[in-house]
Amino acid sequence: MAASDGQPNLSQLFSDLNRAGQAGDFNKALKIATKILKQDPHDEKAYHCKVVSMIQLGQFNEVIRFMGGNYKLSDPLKFERAYCLYRLNRTQEALEVIKKIPEPDLRIKELLGQVLYRLEQHDECLELYRDLIRNSQDEFDEERETNLAAVVAAAQMWGGKQLEDYGLRESTYELSYNAACTQLSKGDVKGAEKKLQKAEELCRQNLEEDPEVTEEDIEAELGVLKTQRAYCLQLQGQNEEATKIYNQVLKSRPTDVGLIAVASNNIISLNKDQNVFDSKKKIKSATAEGVDQKLTKQQLRDIAFNKCLLQMYTNQNEACRRLAKSLQEEYPDQDMPLLIQAAQLCREKHRQKAVELLSDHINNRPDPSITMKLTLAQLHLNQGNAGQAAKVLQSVGELRYKPNMVSTLVNLYTSMENIEGASEVLDTTVNWYKENDPSSPYLAQLMRASSQFKLKHGQAQKATEILEELRSMYPDDVKTIAQLISAYSQCDPKKGEQISKELPPLDPSFFSGVDIEALEKAAMTMGTRKKAAKAAAGTTGGEKADTPVEETKDSVIVQKKKRRKKKGKLPKNYDPSVTPDPERWLPIRDRSYFKGRRKRKQKDGVGKGTQGATAGGTSDLDASKPQVTPSSPRAGASGTSQSPPAAASGTAQPEMVGPRQQKPQASSKKSKKKKGGGKNKW
Repeated sequence: MAASDGQPNLSQLFSDLNRAGQAGDFNKALKIATKILKQDPHDEKAYHCKVVSMIQLGQFNEVIRFMGGNYKLSDPLKFERAYCLYRLNRTQEALEVIKKIPEPDLRIKELLGQVLYRLEQHDECLELYRDLIRNSQDEFDEERETNLAAVVAAAQMWGGKQLEDYGLRESTYELSYNAACTQLSKGDVKGAEKKLQKAEELCRQNLEEDPEVTEEDIEAELGVLKTQRAYCLQLQGQNEEATKIYNQVLKSRPTDVGLIAVASNNIISLNKDQNVFDSKKKIKSATAEGVDQKLTKQQLRDIAFNKCLLQMYTNQNEACRRLAKSLQEEYPDQDMPLLIQAAQLCREKHRQKAVELLSDHINNRPDPSITMKLTLAQLHLNQGNAGQAAKVLQSVGELRYKPNMVSTLVNLYTSMENIEGASEVLDTTVNWYKENDPSSPYLAQLMRASSQFKLKHGQAQKATEILEELRSMYPDDVKTIAQLISAYSQCDPKKGEQISKELPPLDPSFFSGVDIEALEKAAMTMGTRKKAAKAAAGTTGGEKADTPVEETKDSVIVQKKKRRKKKGKLPKNYDPSVTPDPERWLPIRDRSYFKGRRKRKQKDGVGKGTQGATAGGTSDLDASKPQVTPSSPRAGASGTSQSPPAAASGTAQPEMVGPRQQKPQASSKKSKKKKGGGKNKW
């Protein structure tokens, strides 16, 4: 029956709306509710049905805009408004809407638990789920228990809190997965890995029972479990297996952007400064749109740090600096952005600027972290500033009293020859343990080390005082008494002799089975050598042996062969009358008379003169002229046949005359012919 204006009757429209709602046809329900509101804009049921239909169709933005136009009708629908804000990741606004509800029902509390979990308010969320489990009993109890297990795991992993054991079950793969995360937050990596393997088995068994679930659906559901197990393998140092699982998960093309981001980020952390091309592709997946809605704040922070490190490894210096500074402003309580800036300066060989950067940060912070101080000390050591490094290490709080740190400080002061500073470090540490932890096993260890250090550097009196105190603490310690005797032997021998009487006698069983006489005889005869006796070596009474003999502990004379000296080989042209060249062992280029290589002129004047003519070289072919051969070992050496005869004793040496003042001689012409290289005159 139609209305007078041609529109359908409201009763008919409500009947159609009811049938569409029961059939799940929300598109049709949305159209019918819109028609009803056109006829009656203030109808609350039609208004509510339209909002629910839009929510079922995923039109969350449209719901917020629609509800904003009619506050009177929207006020009772606070749950629907809060749910839409939650789905739009406007979580804080959703929380504000929920808190305005005076008496929240069960569904409001369920939504509040999801909102608190998303906001990482784990304490309130934990109490809420415990209250829901106690005061409700329906078919959703298992889901609430799963959510409670997830909150416990998140509170311990991200919040750093140790909670009590709530006795949660592990009957489903979701519960087993959350139990594994709880074990992981406690540091039990192997236990978490076993629970994750169990969760994978339960997941596959549960999903294979459903005939409509395909193998792809099963692999998609297993992606989260496999990625978490790969993380456990990565923590145990099994990097190859972890990388293989991460790549398998990514090859399955999961639709969860959070899962893709976690797997990609973990691969980047495994690559480090290697395989940067693959890391650059993975960082795009880890920072894709929508990731911030799926991951926690700490996960997003770690991904941002890895992105900055990747820029440093790929030499994107300016981009790395900009991102590091922005991260420092966003996370002022974190050291990583500043450490990245210091590392970038060191890579650019500006180590002094890196030192200044860290020093300013430490000086301006009321409570700087130990990591920053240790990094600054390492930079000082790299620059050779042992004094500055020791000064920084002295300010690391109680860590400076650990044995390893004390050893480092003592070595630094000793390398600077500051014995007083090293001794003061030991004394301060011993006094600290006496006041704060007298039962620590480190106390006796450090006292003993201090006494040995003082004894080594000539402070025997102070060493005895420490050892006397140590002796009073452990009166039955034989080692301490022995060290005390050694110390007194340097400053008070009589006192040392007196204390030596307190040493306990040796146990007689220590000497059982030992022949002392044979041991002394062996010590006297071991390694001694004698010449053979007159008759022992087989010679006559008045003769001496030519070869030495060796006497063993069994008094057996063993004749030892005498090694013959080999005669050295002489060169073939060796002349005993010639004095050898004293520089014969040096390379020719290092000898005093080496003049270097000369440029050899063109042999026999080839290319000069008339065609077919030969200039020079004829004198070399003249057999009538004597040939001069060099003598051994070198020309010009004393004692050779080419050198001029030595002047007689008592005669004056000839005066040196320049080449222009010399008279021409026959021998000079011969040298000119030889030097001219073919320009002789016939």
